[in-house]
Amino acid sequence: MPAGVCGCCGPLRPRYKRLVDNIFPEDPKDGLVKSDMEKLTFYAVSAPEKLDRIGAYLAERLSRDVVRHRYGNVFIAMEALDQLLMACHSQSIKPFVESFLHMVAKLLESGEPKLQVYGTNSFVKFANIEEDTPSYHRRYDFFVSRFSAMCHSCHSDPEVQTEIRIAGIRGIQGVVRKTVNDELRATIWEPQHMDKIVPSLLFNMQKIEDNDSRICPPASPSVTEKEENPGVLAENCFRELLGRAAYGNMNNAVRPVFAHLDHHKLWESNEFAVSCFKIIMYSIQAQYSHHVIQQILGHLDLHKKDSPRIRAGIVQVLLEAVAIAAKGSIGPTVLEVFNTLLRHLTLSVDFELGDRRSSSGSAGYQTSTKESDERIVQNAIIQTIGFFGSNLPDYQRSEIMMFIMGKVPVFGSSHTLDTSQLGDLGTKRIQIMLLRSLLMVTSGYKAKSIAAALPAPILDPLLSPSLMEDLELRQLVLEILHNLIDRHDNRAKLRGIRIIPDVGDIKIKRDKISRQDVSFTKKHGQQLYRHIYLGCKEEDNVHMNFELLYTALSLFTIELANEEVVIDLIRLAIALQDIAISNDDNLQMFNRCSIMALVAAYLNFLSQMIAVPAFCQHVSKVIETRQMDAPYFLPEVIFRDKCSLPKSLDKHDKNVYFLTNKIAESLGGSGYSVERLSIAYVPQVTDEDKLSRRKSIVDTISIQVDIMSGSNTEDKVNTEEITFESLKKAIDNTGYGRAGKGEEAVLVIEKFQRSTVEEIAAQCESKANLLHDKLAQILELTIRPPPSPSGTITITAGHAQYHSIPVYEMKFPDLCVY
Repeated sequence: MPAGVCGCCGPLRPRYKRLVDNIFPEDPKDGLVKSDMEKLTFYAVSAPEKLDRIGAYLAERLSRDVVRHRYGNVFIAMEALDQLLMACHSQSIKPFVESFLHMVAKLLESGEPKLQVYGTNSFVKFANIEEDTPSYHRRYDFFVSRFSAMCHSCHSDPEVQTEIRIAGIRGIQGVVRKTVNDELRATIWEPQHMDKIVPSLLFNMQKIEDNDSRICPPASPSVTEKEENPGVLAENCFRELLGRAAYGNMNNAVRPVFAHLDHHKLWESNEFAVSCFKIIMYSIQAQYSHHVIQQILGHLDLHKKDSPRIRAGIVQVLLEAVAIAAKGSIGPTVLEVFNTLLRHLTLSVDFELGDRRSSSGSAGYQTSTKESDERIVQNAIIQTIGFFGSNLPDYQRSEIMMFIMGKVPVFGSSHTLDTSQLGDLGTKRIQIMLLRSLLMVTSGYKAKSIAAALPAPILDPLLSPSLMEDLELRQLVLEILHNLIDRHDNRAKLRGIRIIPDVGDIKIKRDKISRQDVSFTKKHGQQLYRHIYLGCKEEDNVHMNFELLYTALSLFTIELANEEVVIDLIRLAIALQDIAISNDDNLQMFNRCSIMALVAAYLNFLSQMIAVPAFCQHVSKVIETRQMDAPYFLPEVIFRDKCSLPKSLDKHDKNVYFLTNKIAESLGGSGYSVERLSIAYVPQVTDEDKLSRRKSIVDTISIQVDIMSGSNTEDKVNTEEITFESLKKAIDNTGYGRAGKGEEAVLVIEKFQRSTVEEIAAQCESKANLLHDKLAQILELTIRPPPSPSGTITITAGHAQYHSIPVYEMKFPDLCVY
């Protein structure tokens, strides 16, 4: 080697080093020497096996310049690396990439913001390069951690802080793009990475929410805003991340969102939480929506004992998620959603009543606040149930209606929610909440037939007397019936109980009664009539109740009324009029007059719907008479704020009442079969009624008589038993059973041939009550109470007297005698 020539810096230095050195000018301000950079690029493309050495040498120079704070040379080195990356795509580029990533890491580790930003920009350029074959051994753990830390920059200079945060978000976006496309390289979805990436993005999204305080969705940002606004950039990155998530990665992507919202207590003022889950639901693939809903439900279960406002915030988020998912794929979570929500509804009612029970006078305000917060939870749950149900297809909505109705605590229901710990008040609250939910689900529901809208699993519990014990419950039941029966949107036209001068003006829509509807009426009509009849007799009825009852009767007429049903409805109306006149239930005068007004409004509507002139004339004449002599029998008067009520209804002339014979005469002339109008309407008796009233004693009554030793002597008295046969003989002996058997048989046959099933059932019930009274008279049961529960009583039955009967041996299987 000649003197003065060094192997490391002379002409014998490797060519790639000399080419690399030539790209650096004497003054770094002059920037990259373009001509020498072209030579280096050509050399790298021509000899790709030298790329790894070129990269290693550039990395060595860059590391040295970073330590010496020669930032000009650092920028030149990174620019050279960027150009080499863009120009070379051979297999040999992989070792060069390792050197490149090592240099980027050096820049990110430095405390100089400019170097961090420059390193991030280089990494983003690299991320946009599509490699021919992926490198499975390459990991990006450091870059995920470093970019996430940059997203939380707290630099003292706001502009520098924003610049660093934008760089961090763009770096995360680069990592996501570089890694998520290849399934074999799914390390980015591991929890340790998602727990850094997602909170970093949410942190910047939250900042822009706080600054803008926007509730409505923002307008589409411009390109400049996307580049300069960390919040907008973070939102776009978050959407891109979720859009690339597969089903197996969904849990890891969404779980950090819950953790972030919990940690920063963002559920109570939940605008940001709602915004986040809207982004999630719109960004993920539609078939994965149910998975997110399941996660929200699970999170709600985790917070079931937290404050009401937190639970209400989670439910509100669920509502928004469900509203989006209902338009696409719901998956298998339909019943799970409703079951979980109904369970939390029960818990909320329990918490509300528990706070009320544990409250004291000094804590009244605090308790009232808690109760109000629980009402917020309950309303949010009901809104979610209703919105979810109303967006389901009809076949699923029908199932949900039956599911909710099956949860309502009523007599005879075996699938209700557990309300054993709630008491009567809690059970009533649950009933109201569930019916409100059902009301929202049924809104807008249109079934092809009434039988499809009101199957037995819905109709039977809905019309249960258990749901008639409260004013609000009865109103909800009637509104649900309106939703299910009104298939032609006539309810709005019937709003307001009134005398309609001309029904044709309100343009009622109706179709011909189908065979299915006729069959439904024959099977379930008596249940509907009974509900209306008993609903009118309730003492706590207000104007709204009578208006809803009127609407229900009118909808029955529109949707279900053939000639037979018209007769039944008239019988029902006359029976309601009789309730007000006879007042066997001791109703207040307002209720009696309201019933009279209800009957007038309904018969006015019915007469015009069936268009029988004589019937219309009779109804109009009665209404005109009432306007003159009894205006409080009309809805326009009785439901005014101030209405003078009569002291009695006994002095009124019969012309103010609707008369059965007049109606029968008017309808008979138009071809109606009016024989049944002479039979008074009697409501059907249900099992629930039988449990709530004194039972009949037609069944066997066995009174076992034995001796109770009153002293030391053992006296034996024969046991005598009164059975059905002995009672039958007693009836025959009194003359109540002596009718001729042949004549009686003929009468029975004729009755069964000419009467309907409902009439026979009503007469049997009436005769059973009569038999009950007669048997009580015959037996002449007289009871002297015992001195103690273990004592004896004396019974006189007919002419036989039995003394010293032990109380515990008396058997009254069907007669409640105490």
